[in-house]
Amino acid sequence: MPVRNEFVEHVVEMLKPFGAVSVRRMFGGWGLYRDGVFFALIAGDVLYLKADEESAADFDRQGLEPFVFRKEGEDIATSYRRAPDEALENPHEMTGWAKRAYGAALRKQARKKAGKKKGL
Repeated sequence: MPVRNEFVEHVVEMLKPFGAVSVRRMFGGWGLYRDGVFFALIAGDVLYLKADEESAADFDRQGLEPFVFRKEGEDIATSYRRAPDEALENPHEMTGWAKRAYGAALRKQARKKAGKKKGL
């Protein structure tokens, strides 16, 4: 099992008031899950939180950029947005942002399930 670094451990500590979070290695970074729902990722010692149309304005107001990766020579912006610096230092602040991200992940999951039901 890959060893989690100091930053990953710090994020997990800040998330304790939010509830039990599991961390899994993925694509050179880390995926964060609550109750099996993927709601955040860590890449290059930066925390990114899931955003959607309901929560994106909160990230936009703070100028929090998306996680971008390169695929076949093209930059791909994801729906994961950088966490604000203050969330990394304040568990109460982190809890609010984690709830937004978890809510966005749950809404995405519900849309997928609804889409599958329509296809039946």
